[in-house]
Amino acid sequence: MLQIVIASNNKNKIREIKKLYPNLDLKSLAELNISDEAEEDGQTFRENAAKKALYIAQKYHVITLADDSGLCCLGLALAPGVHSARYASDHNDALNNAKLVKEISSIKNKKAYYACAICIALPNGKTYLKEKKCYGRIILTPKGQGGFGYDPYFYLPKLNKTMAEISLEEKNMISHRAKALKALKPIFRKLEKKYDNK
Repeated sequence: MLQIVIASNNKNKIREIKKLYPNLDLKSLAELNISDEAEEDGQTFRENAAKKALYIAQKYHVITLADDSGLCCLGLALAPGVHSARYASDHNDALNNAKLVKEISSIKNKKAYYACAICIALPNGKTYLKEKKCYGRIILTPKGQGGFGYDPYFYLPKLNKTMAEISLEEKNMISHRAKALKALKPIFRKLEKKYDNK
């Protein structure tokens, strides 16, 4: 079975990715006792995803998958964008959400989208990258207990629910991350044919 390392320590992201591709041998950094990661200092989601994937792939000689994703609010000049995880405080959902609500509460345009760039990198430096979006709008009162990050505030008009109110199965049908992963399916198949028999 093709083994791919997920260059992340975010348990929620890892769970979503593994759920979508149960037939792949997906390993997190923690599962392989890898403690270091590339610094996320790119200006775009694509830059960060590629940097993270290449760093692990070339340093540890493994096929690596990395994602960079975030929330982009039209009324806030696409903020928080690539700084989504550190908008108010490093990976503190409560503080990040509090800042979001404060910043956008007086803004009329609350349309937003989640963006996700996913890169698969090979040890030889070859990369495959896809970026997808999921559109919605920001509400000021959280709804739902599922998901993570900004999900309780990200409202999906077509479903009349927030991202935190839908199941993981539903999320993996419509989310930005799921769309990007599905777009990479031909690459997964190509890599399986190339590496599975080695």
